[in-house]
Amino acid sequence: MGIRDQLKHAWNAFTSSSQDSSSFYEYGASSYGNRPGQSRFMFTNERSIVNATIMRMGIDVAAVNMYHARLDENGYFQEAIDSGLNQCLNVEANMDQEARAFRQDIVMTMCDKGVVAIVPIETSVSPLATGGYDIRSLRVGEIVTWYPTKVTVRVYNELSGLKEDITLPKSLITIIENPLYSVMNEPNSTLQRLIRKLNLLDAVDDQSGSGKIDIIIQMPYAVKSETRKAQAELRRTTLEDQMKNSKYGVGYIDATEKITQLNRPAENNLLTQVQYLTEMLYGQLGITADVMTGTADEATMLNYYNRTIEPILGAIAGGMRRTFLTKTARTQLQSIVYIRDPFKLVPIASLAEIADKFTRNEIVTGNEMRGILGIRPSKDPKADELRNKNIPEPDPAAPATPAGSAPAQIDPAKPPLAIEAAPGSRVKQIMEGQVTNQNGS
Repeated sequence: MGIRDQLKHAWNAFTSSSQDSSSFYEYGASSYGNRPGQSRFMFTNERSIVNATIMRMGIDVAAVNMYHARLDENGYFQEAIDSGLNQCLNVEANMDQEARAFRQDIVMTMCDKGVVAIVPIETSVSPLATGGYDIRSLRVGEIVTWYPTKVTVRVYNELSGLKEDITLPKSLITIIENPLYSVMNEPNSTLQRLIRKLNLLDAVDDQSGSGKIDIIIQMPYAVKSETRKAQAELRRTTLEDQMKNSKYGVGYIDATEKITQLNRPAENNLLTQVQYLTEMLYGQLGITADVMTGTADEATMLNYYNRTIEPILGAIAGGMRRTFLTKTARTQLQSIVYIRDPFKLVPIASLAEIADKFTRNEIVTGNEMRGILGIRPSKDPKADELRNKNIPEPDPAAPATPAGSAPAQIDPAKPPLAIEAAPGSRVKQIMEGQVTNQNGS
């Protein structure tokens, strides 16, 4: 391509005609400083330790890949199906979210609200007319109203730039309830009790750090009459002016006056209760402090994945399998599966031994193991062979016995070995029976 063609077809984001000010009115009905389609935490969860816990669970669930796949006769993963649903789960869910952010949004909304809806926004044909449609975009919605056969979902409309309420049949959308609902979302669950204690602790902290002095002045006389009250009020106002107008906040009192300070932290057991409820919540969720800090060992992480992450993944995959796959598709062994990389938590020292065992026992090929390690595949054809590299290969020049042929049979009438003897020799005479031994035999 010449210089003239490059100048003709080149495009610049700042000098393009699309930056014309008159076209800004065509972008949408309104504009926002923050992304309006992003799910927000409830106020009580946003200001507490719950935010970090839910975020950690969402990140760990989103790290597990999900596929629209075809299974074999035994129910094991065979291949991924190139469909719009698989593109939404692995590439792009909608205009604003890639697949991993979409999966994380599902978990965080589900843990925050207790239940979440996955709404198909764009499909190839109307899902109200037929079940054989291909999904092109998905979004996470919040269910605001329940009906016997339908629900009203609050979901972001990318055409108007607003969150709108739409009523859809339950058979059209995926409704996922939090498997840990009784622990996290019940009104008197451990998590809600922890939230209330944290709010009380925050209120105490706000009161302690409000900047007030909180002192009581004891006057040298009884304050009962209106005159004494007026004198005490004047003394208080005078002391406030001294503290306020002084450069360093210094004031003075009379020798007969006494000051009692009250802004010391009150003795309560809120912090102890918060610590107790936090430990109880972690135990019920299958999370430890080491998981949150990233210092957990392999056994602890395995327990965390099996008790916490796997139930959430199973609920998401099961809900999408029930809603987005028809009975015919399930009969054709189509399914929604999730596959977690088992080597993510394995240290390098143990990975070498695992690689040797897996290749020696013909479980994975060399190139498959290189892909796990993040190394580009080898061009050697032997790297794609599923065989034990420690066993030498058979010699191709040696004659091979045809498959299915029977071994050679020995004729009992003939000696197994032919012995050649010279004519007239003793061996020849023995073979012909012309020589006898001393016993005449």
